[in-house]
Amino acid sequence: MQTSKVNRLVIYASAFIIISLILFAVLRDTSQFITLSKANEILSQKSVQKVLVSKEYVYLKTTDGLFKIASSQVTPRMFVDYKVEISNESNVVIYILFVILFLGLVSFLFRFWQKREGISFSMNGMEKSAPTQTSSPSSESLEATKSDVSFDDIGGISDVKIELEEIIDFMKNPARYKNFGARMPRGVLLVGPPGVGKTMIAKAVANAADVPFYYQSGASFVQIYVGMGAKRVHELFAAAKKNAPSIIFIDEIDAVGKKRGGERSDEREGTLNQLLTEMDGFEGSSGVIVVAATNKIEVLDEALLRAGRFDRRIFVELPTKRERESIINKYLTKVPNKVDVAIVANMTVGFNGAALAALVNEAALLSLRQNSFHVTIEHFHDVKDKVMFGKKKLQMLNDKQKAFRITYQAAKVAVATHFDIPFEKLMLSNEKLTPATNEPFIKQELQARVQMLLAGTVACDIKYGEHSSSVVTDLSEAKETVQKMCQEYGMGSVLLPEKNESNLMLENLYKECKTLLLSMHTTLESVESILLERESISKSDVRKLLDEVL
Repeated sequence: MQTSKVNRLVIYASAFIIISLILFAVLRDTSQFITLSKANEILSQKSVQKVLVSKEYVYLKTTDGLFKIASSQVTPRMFVDYKVEISNESNVVIYILFVILFLGLVSFLFRFWQKREGISFSMNGMEKSAPTQTSSPSSESLEATKSDVSFDDIGGISDVKIELEEIIDFMKNPARYKNFGARMPRGVLLVGPPGVGKTMIAKAVANAADVPFYYQSGASFVQIYVGMGAKRVHELFAAAKKNAPSIIFIDEIDAVGKKRGGERSDEREGTLNQLLTEMDGFEGSSGVIVVAATNKIEVLDEALLRAGRFDRRIFVELPTKRERESIINKYLTKVPNKVDVAIVANMTVGFNGAALAALVNEAALLSLRQNSFHVTIEHFHDVKDKVMFGKKKLQMLNDKQKAFRITYQAAKVAVATHFDIPFEKLMLSNEKLTPATNEPFIKQELQARVQMLLAGTVACDIKYGEHSSSVVTDLSEAKETVQKMCQEYGMGSVLLPEKNESNLMLENLYKECKTLLLSMHTTLESVESILLERESISKSDVRKLLDEVL
């Protein structure tokens, strides 16, 4: 923690000052200067206990104090009755400095060895702590950070920002709320699918409030040793309270906050109980707010979600078209480009913030590989499928297999364009044309998607009387979609599904797709010739071919 570092610096500075004062006191010359007559008088009284001769002075030590006279003023005959000692001041100083440096070096080496071996000291002596991997978190792991992420760095979260502005204002002006008799939520739960920027939002809150930020993942509390997870939770909250006002952010809290079954009390449940206790133990003036993130709110324990703990929930959804434009603009600020952001936003339905960042980065890398001066829309078309599905190399196909593949993909892209299913470009190597989304579809839209998934199988059956095993992915998705339409959505012939309702719907959609493909055989031939030549085709090219027939 920052305070512990400051405390160590204060201790080191204090030790240096104390040692300096001690050296000053020891080495300071406290003797009194005297004249030659005074020296003769002291010698004649026989009160001198010790005579010490240095290079510049002669020191006379008596019961009344220490006196000195310049060596040039005295003669050896004056001290014939005394034992004279020779002083070597420079050696004394060197020895003292050498001892101090030696002790400092030994102390530094010992502390280094102590940290490496995991040795700790207790009041009763020395004892060896547990191995580093299983011991409680070190000061480094619990060290607060100052977030450098601002809301300006995150696009498309205007609604979320409004929700969090109260939290930020409370961290800056707690007296305003206290005087009004209001209190801020003790916990804020960010809920949303992976990649939408929940962690960045929490960091932006800490940055805007200008408070220490403690980051921990839920998995870091899960320990195999009993009691260690609870201890980590306690130390995290203790550190945050010590540096209040502050923010604790627990990422993937479902790793430790899952519902308790009641059958057994294992380490995870003990850790959860400690988390519940710590959140309940906040005082209104503690100045600590817990922000957590999850994409599985349904698995969280009810006690964790009740009022007084995580009593504010903020849902962070996939970005809309306008929000995607804002996010893409953020990532394109430092990338030289000639791109219409609205077009990129249209072609990225279902993308989260992380995927959009990867898309812009991949487009920039492709532009560099091609030695282009700017990123263009073609670069985005070329890397979109790589970001969505991963890069797949076209398999080595013989002439017959390639003919089947071209017919299969030509039918899919033609039907997708006919029904205006969102996509921008099809590659011959792509297994999927466009991903399924969780948007609420109507029956007609779902039927169009099923026909698109069946189109390749239907086209191969028409042209060759058979199809290949590569239909497995599309056919499985088509079956699953039809099953949900009948069993879950009530989109069959009757609201309650009848026996074999799914099979009948799939057969009917197969027949409708066959009729559609037979009516556009001229367009299919043109699409196939383009795929044979380029191994890719855009939606705009297919649209032109369809319009020519009409």
